[in-house]
Amino acid sequence: MMENKKQRCGFVAIVGRPNVGKSTLTNALIGAKISIVSRKSQTTRHPIQGVLTRDNAQFVFIDTPGFQTRHGGAMNRMMNRVVVQTLSDVDVVVHVVEAGKWSEGDENVLPLLPPSDKKHVILVLSKIDAIKNKAELFEFTTRIMAKYQYDAVIPVSAVKNTQLTILLDEIAQRLPHGEFMFDEDTLTDRSMRFISAEILREKIFRLVGDELPYASTVVIEEWNEEDKGIHINACVVVERESHKPILLGAGGQHMKRIATEARQEIADMVGKPVFLEVFIKVRKGWSEQESTLRDLGYE
Repeated sequence: MMENKKQRCGFVAIVGRPNVGKSTLTNALIGAKISIVSRKSQTTRHPIQGVLTRDNAQFVFIDTPGFQTRHGGAMNRMMNRVVVQTLSDVDVVVHVVEAGKWSEGDENVLPLLPPSDKKHVILVLSKIDAIKNKAELFEFTTRIMAKYQYDAVIPVSAVKNTQLTILLDEIAQRLPHGEFMFDEDTLTDRSMRFISAEILREKIFRLVGDELPYASTVVIEEWNEEDKGIHINACVVVERESHKPILLGAGGQHMKRIATEARQEIADMVGKPVFLEVFIKVRKGWSEQESTLRDLGYE
């Protein structure tokens, strides 16, 4: 088959330190929520592919976990490997840094970036709506550019959709020529079942304390589609018995709220009624054992 020289199609990695706004940016670029978001770091644990077809270009964005070296542990090692592997496989890298805030976490990402003469790397300065002094932004950008030779620097606000079109234009001209890999109406390669588990996990991240989200994960054990709706049995896996009462709350009210908010969002996504049952299981040390992580769907 001859290549369509007018079309461009390629993979784009969204990388950066934890909690820098990668998932928010990915969702804003695609125009749909395919990655869960919370204020807690390491919300993204799996690489999520989101697809955008725009004019003659198809972008396959890969929202990666935040790269970090502060914590060891099997799950963090696995997520870091995902980031490294993704960077080797894509056509364009988008390095996200919060405007005006450079940290040790950002510094740790720099050695992962491919040589600038080998791969296209674009620096995105996120949350520019919070920067009032443009001179400070220029100085900040100059300091970063001295560390790595980026193809381009684009300040954006994903929340306000500021300069996202410019960012897409910059990425598009760096994608290789080739046929589209996905149908033009495709938004993600992930199943509704996977996204539903992520939605439930997002509610846990948002509605419970600081410790529990990192010690919990979600597995969809049953997914049955019928004429009247979808029946879902979900299991929240925690590491200790002491986590169960935290998750349940007084009289089970905490879990009821988590399940209700998740059910409503899943129903909106699939466009039909959802019947969601949530159970809690204790699996001691699940996040420290790579074999267990693979059993639970981690890559």
